[in-house]
Amino acid sequence: MAKTIQHPDKSLPALGIRQPWAELIMRGVKTIELRSSQTRIRGTIYVYASKTLAKTPHAIEAAAQAEIATETLPTGTLIGTVEIVDSFPATAEHAEASGVPASLLKGKYGWKLANPKRIKSPIVPQFLPYGVWFYPFVRKQTGTRQK
Repeated sequence: MAKTIQHPDKSLPALGIRQPWAELIMRGVKTIELRSSQTRIRGTIYVYASKTLAKTPHAIEAAAQAEIATETLPTGTLIGTVEIVDSFPATAEHAEASGVPASLLKGKYGWKLANPKRIKSPIVPQFLPYGVWFYPFVRKQTGTRQK
């Protein structure tokens, strides 16, 4: 189970993830996020639970296996943080950790996630998502980590 943390840390970027995937990341069940490209970003990011739910059969099955009632999950909010520790081409061996059947991994990239920490109370971002990456509390360029 994820630890609880206080926020906001205004310097962190956020990644939009549909429910129930965002909740599964917070629970430490989903440890690989799948995307169409690799990322050079490493370190702590916010998990933003997108406003719409994932409705694919494998998302519905993953929620059922984890006994998650998707209609009760927070959406449109920051729900926690997680660290991105690696990025690599996805293979069949990543199916379980990503929650996606191996047949759907071709051409995808896995982002290895670690150390999920739940925010005590979900936070509505000051600035809404405008791409894959966004900064919820300040307007910054995305794509690279600001130091």
